Amino acid sequence: MLKEVRKKRAYEDIVVQIHDLIKKGRLKHDDQLPNEKELSETFKVSRSTVREAILSLETMRLVERRQGDGTYVIATTEEALVQPLASTLFGEKDDLIDIFYLRKIIEPEVAQIAAETATPEEIAELERLIGEQESDIAVGGQGVGIDATFHQLLARTAKNRVLERLSRALMDLLSETRGEYLQSEKRRSVSVKGHRRILDAV
Repeated sequence: MLKEVRKKRAYEDIVVQIHDLIKKGRLKHDDQLPNEKELSETFKVSRSTVREAILSLETMRLVERRQGDGTYVIATTEEALVQPLASTLFGEKDDLIDIFYLRKIIEPEVAQIAAETATPEEIAELERLIGEQESDIAVGGQGVGIDATFHQLLARTAKNRVLERLSRALMDLLSETRGEYLQSEKRRSVSVKGHRRILDAV
């Protein structure tokens, strides 16, 4: 039943080192990584191993390869903490209902914290977004993008960056489902009313 344990692949050590530098803030958002040749020489591995490591970091949404320009850090320190956690917690085969219920656990806490920390300007912005959503729906739109922006702003209002990143990861995972959910007029109306109740509570 048990199998021989394989030694850790070389690319995994590169991923760990770069990830650690981002978490510690020694590599910051928009910093450029050394090129493949330089990384290959630094880590004393082949270029293919470096490419595999970069691909893994891209999958974790920590870095981005820009054609003809190089590889850049796209994550902040908080994202470096949360994105791998999200990748670990949420798999492609996960039931979306399970992810939705996790969101239902997290979002009331986000709203409660926001009620204590929201500024008048943030409350006004939430109010403005609800107005935009109502206007978009009135002309036949679904308001999906505005719905996502509302929840992201609510999480930002809570002043907890890690919680904000986790909330965003959940919203990203449920993005297609939200679009399908908001297709009917009744559900779009329910969404607006729900946002209004959240704002009133805040």
